[in-house]
Amino acid sequence: MSGLATRLYRGEAGLEIVGKRKLWFGVAGGVLLIAILAISLIGFKPGIEFEGGNEFTVPTSAGSLADVEKAVSDAIQSVAPETEVHPATKIGDTIYAVRSAVLEQDQTLQVKDKVAAALKIDVGAVSDNRVSAAWGEQVTEQALIGLVVFLAVVSIYLIFRFEWRMAAAAVASLVFDLAFTAGVYALVGFEVTPSTVIGFLTILGYALYDVVVVFDKVQENTRGITGSSTTTYGEAANLAVNQTLMRSINTGLVALLPVGGLLFIGAGLLGAGTLKDLGLVLFIGMGTAIYSSLFFATPVLVWLKEMDPKIKNHTQRVLARRAQLGGGVKASGDVPAQPVAVGAGAGSAAPKAGAKPAGAKSGRPAGRPAGKRR
Repeated sequence: MSGLATRLYRGEAGLEIVGKRKLWFGVAGGVLLIAILAISLIGFKPGIEFEGGNEFTVPTSAGSLADVEKAVSDAIQSVAPETEVHPATKIGDTIYAVRSAVLEQDQTLQVKDKVAAALKIDVGAVSDNRVSAAWGEQVTEQALIGLVVFLAVVSIYLIFRFEWRMAAAAVASLVFDLAFTAGVYALVGFEVTPSTVIGFLTILGYALYDVVVVFDKVQENTRGITGSSTTTYGEAANLAVNQTLMRSINTGLVALLPVGGLLFIGAGLLGAGTLKDLGLVLFIGMGTAIYSSLFFATPVLVWLKEMDPKIKNHTQRVLARRAQLGGGVKASGDVPAQPVAVGAGAGSAAPKAGAKPAGAKSGRPAGRPAGKRR
């Protein structure tokens, strides 16, 4: 085990990642299908900031969660019978919250009076918060504009820094990260809040950073690759992934530890409900970014590069040369070996070290007649 760990840290483990890209594409396709089904069938649960409505909060000292939910629901139904009331939730250890559709100001005051009377508490202990759905629409619009601008700027930077194929692979990786995180969020059923939107925008920067680190190593390993007769583009890219594997994992773990503490300890154990939406988005998004930068972005890049006739012909030359030498080594890719024209006598076996030159039938120099030497 220690030997494997050492090879991983040195980038010498020789893990076949790019060569198995069909497997990784299949995994990504299955994950995206589940995410799309979750978003389509289950959907998101919009928070009050996006849906609009009233939120009534009552201290936990007023009674149990069920008691508070019944008191608020009865009060709202008595004032506005057709109003939808959501189940009560506990925020931290001190507050119960119950949401409803939008109420008029006079209706809100009546509900507060009825709730205070039912729970036998002071009316000042019952708080209300009214939010218009227009605010949530503005947040969504600004977030979408920010996402489009971010992707455009990132694509332009990557095209100038690397090339358009790397930009396309990086954007595909970012889309995969966002789609998977959104699918998990829909499955879990957390409310979509402004913190959720901020979390989605945050994981974009982290995911891009990890992809750029890997692609920088790929570019270093593949510079002048077409002049090599021993290594294909896919093999050089696979070496780059091996060389950055432990760096990506270590960086990811360091980033996930505080986010995991925020989610599992802050929101889970301590009951800080306002942190759970942000913590979930960051935890799932960062974890997915580690996977996609290694097992998705680079295989997509190699797949795009092998559509380039120059890279495709180079791969064929390398594989044909190996077949000629009897190496039988399979390249990290799907480009089949094709026969290429080589010099005369290429089909014969290579001469052994110390063997006589071909065509020499005797040890006597050619062209000298047999007989005595003068």
